[in-house]
Order: sequence, then C-alpha cells, then structure tokens
Amino acid sequence: MREIRKVALIGGGVIGAGWAARFLFNGMDVTVADPDPEAERKIGEVIANARRAQKKLTYSSAIAEGTLRVVSDIKEAVGKADFVQESLPEREDLKIEVLAQVSQAVASDVIIGSSTSGLLPSRLQSKMQNPERLVVGHPFNPVYLLPLVEVCGGDLTSAQSKQDAAAIYESLGMKALILRKEIDGFLADRLLEAVWRESLWLVNDGIATVEEIDDSFRYGAGLRFAFMGSFLTYRLAGGEAGMRHFMEQFGPALKLPWTKLEAPELTDELIQKVVNQSDAQAAGVSIRDYERKRDDCLVSILQSLRKNDFAAGSVLKDYEAKLFGQTPGRVMAADDDLSQPLVLLQTVVDPEWVDYNGHMTESRYLQVFGEASDAFYRYIGVDAAYLAAGHSYYTVETHIMHLLEVHAEEPIEVQTQLLGHDEKRLRLFHTIVRCKDGAELATAEQMMLHVNTRAQKACAALPEVLAPVKAIAEAHAELEQPGAAGRRIKDLAG
Repeated sequence: MREIRKVALIGGGVIGAGWAARFLFNGMDVTVADPDPEAERKIGEVIANARRAQKKLTYSSAIAEGTLRVVSDIKEAVGKADFVQESLPEREDLKIEVLAQVSQAVASDVIIGSSTSGLLPSRLQSKMQNPERLVVGHPFNPVYLLPLVEVCGGDLTSAQSKQDAAAIYESLGMKALILRKEIDGFLADRLLEAVWRESLWLVNDGIATVEEIDDSFRYGAGLRFAFMGSFLTYRLAGGEAGMRHFMEQFGPALKLPWTKLEAPELTDELIQKVVNQSDAQAAGVSIRDYERKRDDCLVSILQSLRKNDFAAGSVLKDYEAKLFGQTPGRVMAADDDLSQPLVLLQTVVDPEWVDYNGHMTESRYLQVFGEASDAFYRYIGVDAAYLAAGHSYYTVETHIMHLLEVHAEEPIEVQTQLLGHDEKRLRLFHTIVRCKDGAELATAEQMMLHVNTRAQKACAALPEVLAPVKAIAEAHAELEQPGAAGRRIKDLAG
C-alpha cells in the first residue's frame, strides 16, 4: 500500500468537509473538488468547528496540520492523489459517472472510497477502470469526531483493497468495520432505518411527538448504546444466566404488536447462534465485571453531559443542585462558638481515592477542600434558594500544601478559618486533620469571588450572607494566622 500524503475529496458538502478536517488533522494535504463557488467558505467554516472540537478531544499536537485546496475540476483534484474519497449526493447515476471519471484520472493502484450511506458498491464500480480498488467507506456525521466507518466491497473489489482501505481509515483514528457481505444500507444504517421507520409510525399514529421520541433515547437506551450496543446490554439484562436466559424470558415478546416490523422466528438454531456469538463477545468477562464497566462508562458520559448542561446532563445538574439544598450541614446559630476554626466537614478516605503508593491522590485533596468550602457556604446561608436566585461563590485561586501522607480508611476532618473578606471576596484557610491523633495532613488557602451566575459577573454578596461572614471574620481575626501548619511551612521556607 502506498504512503498516503495527498488526498483528493470529491464533493465538499457536510460529509466531504468532515473528511477534509479528519485528513488535514492527520497531516495530509487535501484537495477538494466541488463546483460550488461558495465551497471554500463552507468547507472552511466546518473545518474551523472541527479544529475547535479537536483541541478539546485530544491534547496531542505532534502532527502538523496539512494544507487545503479547493478546485472545481475533478481531474485537477485527483491527478496526484494517493487516496480518493467521494462524497457526492446519494444519486446512483451521478456516482457511477463520477467514479468512472476518477478511475481514469488517478493512478491505477490508488484506492477509491465512496461515502455512500446505502448504495451497492457492485453497481457503483460498474464503469470504473480497475474496479477492484473501489470500496465503500461510509462514515457518520460529524466525520471528524465519530470514529466508525463501514468498509464494504462490491463483487469486483479485492480483499486486499478492503484491508488497505481499513488500514487508511484506522490511521486517521477511526474504527473500520469491514462488512462480511454486501447489502443495501450496509449495517448501521439498516439499524437506524428500522428505528426511523418505527419512529415515523409513532408520530403518524399520534402515540408520541418527535421530541418525546428523541427523549426516549437521549435519557435512556442511547446512553448505553454509546458503549455497549444492544446485544451486550441484553446479555447483562439476562443476569448471571446471560443471553440464553434473556432470550427465553423476552423472546415471546417478539410476537406481541410492539412494532410495525416483523421479527425472525426464534428457532433453536437462531437462539444458539446468538448465544454462541454473545459468549464470544463477552470473552469470559463476568456479568458483575461488565456491570461495573457499564456503570463507570455511564458516569463518565453523564458527567460530560452535565458539563455541557444538555440532555441527561441537565437532569444530573438539576439533581445535584437539589442535593446541595438537602445535604445535611450546619447553619450558623447565634450561640455557635467562633473562637476556634470551624469543623464543618468530617469524612473517611475512600479506598478509591488512593494511588499505587496507598496515599490519597492530589485530585482528592482538592475534592475534600472543595467540599469543605461548600460546607462553609451552607454555614453562612448559601443554600439552594440562594443559588436558584442566581448568586454563588466561585473559587478563583487555590494553594495546596501536602504535609503528611493520607491513607485509605483514615477518618479525617477539615478545620476552616476565615482569613479575610470583603463584600465580593472570601479568603479561606483549610487544614485536613487526622482524627485519631490531630496530625495536620494538608492545608489549602483559597480565594472565592461572589458572582451573579446569570450575568457571569462579580457582585456583592447579599446582606443575609455578609452578616454571618462578618461575625466569623471578627472572631477569627483573634486566631493565629495562617494556622499552625502554615506557620510550620513558613518556618521551613526560611
């Protein structure tokens, strides 16, 4: 297989522009053939979005981005290409004609891929020269982010061409799925088409709206499909007995009028085939291990969606805000003793918090200090209602000092001292203390800024919060600052 340095793309629409971004980001020079006078602008805008996503996707920037050129002539685009990807509209006659032109203009050993989402490659290669190098390379939008590409050959496609095409796509950071047989719609789109047809029936019959149908995926099965698909999900649903139990339990439902689609007869042969393939897929991993992997993946997806405040992530974000309001925590009382640092957080070091040395990891220190700050907020009256009204404190600076090792299962508490404040700022000093002997394990000095969360601007805290802050500040001004651990650090430093 020749080295791929120059790539020709036929068509610069949504899919073609996505391909351009993926090839460019892998250091390849790309020439796009598209007669649209606005093609260069449109492709450039897609690539700009792709570049923004790429920077978030991976921190690796070892490969210099390739160059982009947009032309109107197909022959000019493919003349020196090492690989060609066609992404024209889904018209069989158009693709057949253009692929024939491409095959005449490009070197005979250059693989040609088609982005068709369902047309048969045997028909697309019917007028080509050297048709054995034509493969379907069906991607998914956005091409620059979704890794799946279905590779399918026609009657005249060589096995080597399919393998070489798969290797090219995988070098771009993709997952090449080589189809065993040529079939209309290939694999993924046939599954999507089945869901799409059933969805249209549900809308047609007044059962659900389009939004309700989308929500049924976004908040449920779609999250699992992201990493397990359907068969592995159903294997887990069968419990310790696995796939055979699932099919025996839910197989009869295939005869119920749950869908407009007919299911194949669940013969003993089909059940055994599914069971055998499911066993091979599981590769000896236990149900409980898969359940833990499933849960970890779901947590990661939900947390990522929460960061974007979208779909199931919005549900989690709202739920966390509710939990914050319900979390037990001390609220300042008139008779509280403020003459000592506040102890507002006590916990036990979770075994998952420790590293290979058996010590608490750096990120967990920050977590504990963050929870101590949250406890302080609750103490001064920053409750769920206060947050809902659009007010909060944001941490703008943190300095952590590690003093002694912290081990798993150790009971710890955090002592909090207010070093200073004004109407917009808090300066807190936290000390993690081992409960059994009072040893100081770590300290953190933090600066918080009061903000209007809706305007995303700093503003003065409300009087009901400033009043307890002032009382604590007056009492803590009599304490030694910045605390025993801080003094020791200062002594060690000079």
